[in-house]
Parts: sequence; structure tokens; C-alpha cells
Amino acid sequence: MDLNKMPIRVAQVLNRMDSGGIEAVVMNYYRHIDRNRIQFDFYFAEDSSFPQRAELERLGAGIYPIPSYSRVFAYHKALYQAFKERGYKIVHAHLSTMSVFALFAAWRAGVPMRICHNHSTAHWGEGKKTLLKYILRPFNKLFATEYFACGEKAGRWMYGNHSFDTGRVHVMPNAIDTKKFEYDQDARVRLRNELNIPQDVFVIGHVGRFMFQKNHLFLLQVLKAVLRQKENAFLLLVGEGELQEAIRQNACELGLGDRVIFTGARKDVEKLYSAMDVFCLPSFYEGLPVVALEAQANGLPCVLSNRITTEMMIHKNVKMLPLDDFSEWCTLTQYGERIYCDEMEKQYEIQSQANRLLNFYISK
Repeated sequence: MDLNKMPIRVAQVLNRMDSGGIEAVVMNYYRHIDRNRIQFDFYFAEDSSFPQRAELERLGAGIYPIPSYSRVFAYHKALYQAFKERGYKIVHAHLSTMSVFALFAAWRAGVPMRICHNHSTAHWGEGKKTLLKYILRPFNKLFATEYFACGEKAGRWMYGNHSFDTGRVHVMPNAIDTKKFEYDQDARVRLRNELNIPQDVFVIGHVGRFMFQKNHLFLLQVLKAVLRQKENAFLLLVGEGELQEAIRQNACELGLGDRVIFTGARKDVEKLYSAMDVFCLPSFYEGLPVVALEAQANGLPCVLSNRITTEMMIHKNVKMLPLDDFSEWCTLTQYGERIYCDEMEKQYEIQSQANRLLNFYISK
């Protein structure tokens, strides 16, 4: 076997492999990168639901479940041994400020290229979790050799204005296969039938993990207000997470039990956007939310929290609203029709971005 023709293996370190946004981003890049030149090995928490297993096995990825980073010493030991024994030249960490633990293990193991890739920011509503982020944040720069971010806001938050303004930070956007998310009328009819949603009602849609950051309770309150103006309205919530049952209970308490559809994790999310009439993302914070890109690729009108970076305003059908101006959110039934936006393909088409990433890995 000619070792010079073997692909370079890159250790991709994630928190979990469930159905979240970061997993989707890394998988998008992996599907479209030239795997004859670059191969990914995935390191992630061993209790993950791991719906990507069959695809990763088919594509030739290395699959390495490890202890959660909450078990600091076991986590460090597993990563250090793996990095040392497998002789990686590149470790690419996707854990926000928690990347420091993977980067430290890579530094100890002598890995020459150590990439910190930030996908998010923070909000003080998460208390101790946010305090820990601020404490750990500077140490990522200490152990990383390369600084990546999904967008400008995430880059400035993680690495500081000086690093961003001097070109030290590489913006690697949460690119998608834009064609995959195009509007599909047949899917709209089929999925509404499957989910028991009448064809003639107005559907507010959201895709995201059930966690504090995503602000699902706000969406329930918006739906309740919308129903006072428009009787035929539903809320479609796609995803899973630790707060799902609490939000389901909140919906019942607000008298919305029959108007909120919980789909759980789905493998056909790209089609579910076609079943929606408006996409809402009232997050307390984000990096560059891939779901907002997907919704815009579908042509959906989008109503986003102004806590999200303005980089998300790609087509003219996007509104960014403050969370404290509730009355504006309640007018979202007036936000227009689907439109096509060719800027999506120019900025966020996955194939060109995957080629950028490949060239970065190889050039270094």
C-alpha cells in the first residue's frame, strides 16, 4: 500500500452525536469533502443516540465513543491516548469553550495542528454554565494553533476583536446543500397529512434542540397570542432534548395541547420546512444557526431574535426582532410568501466550503 496516497485522517471532536446543529454541520462537511484525500475520525460522548452510525461506517469514518467531558480525567486520558497512538497531525474541536480539554490533550500528545472551532456565544440566563464558559474561554487560544468560527459574531466573542480584525480567525460558515432544502409542494401535502395538520392552516415552524438557549416557551406564548387573531394556526416543533417534556407540559397548561406538534428527531428535516409557513427562532444566543440557513434555502419567511448575528439576514424575507417587543412577534402571520435567494448558493453552498476546508487542512 502506498502510504503517500492514504488520506489524511483528522480527529473531529464533538460533545455528542445526536441530532443537533453542530453534528449536522460537521456531517455536511464530511459528506462533501474529498474523502480520498481527507478522512474524518469522530470522537464523541459514549451515551450519544448516534443516528449517524450507518452513514459514517459506509463513508469510512473512524468511530470512537469516549467518556463525557464532565468526567474530566477519564475524558482527557481517552483523548490523549487516542491522539498519541494514532499519530494525528490535525485535531479539530467543536465544543465551544469546552474545546480546551480536547486541545490540551492534543497539545500534550504533540499534535501539530490544533483547531478550535467556535459555533456559539453565551447568555447569562444559563448562570453557572455561562460563568464556566467565560472562565475557560481564554485557555482555548492558549492550546489552539488555529482559530475557526462559524461567523463574525462567534469569532469575536471567542477570540476577541483584535484576533478577528487582524485576520487570525478563519470564518468557516455552517454551509449546507442548498438544493436539498428547496420547497417541495408534494412533501408539504404528504407531511401535513402524516402529522395531522390540516392543509389550510397557518403553521409556525421551529427546528432545534429543546434547551434553554432555544427559548421554546416564548414560541408557545407567541402561538397563544396568534390564535387570538387567527384561529387556524399550529406550531410545529422539530427536535429532541432535555426540556422537551417540560415544554409539552407547558403547552398543555396554556391550553395549546392540540395546536402544538412535537415531531421528535427526524431524518427528513429538509422536507419538513416545506410544511411550514413561517420559521421562528427566538433564541437567547446563537453562533450562525444552520436551521436559519436551511429555512431560507427553502424560501421561508423567517422571524429571528435580534440576539442572533445579522449575518443571518441573507434574503429580504428575514425579520430580526427583540425578545422584549412581544407585540411584533405576534404579527408574524403577515410576513409574506416564500422567495428564492441566490445569495444562499454564493455564500453557503457546501461543496465550495468543503473544498476550502480541504485546502486548509492540506496547506498546513
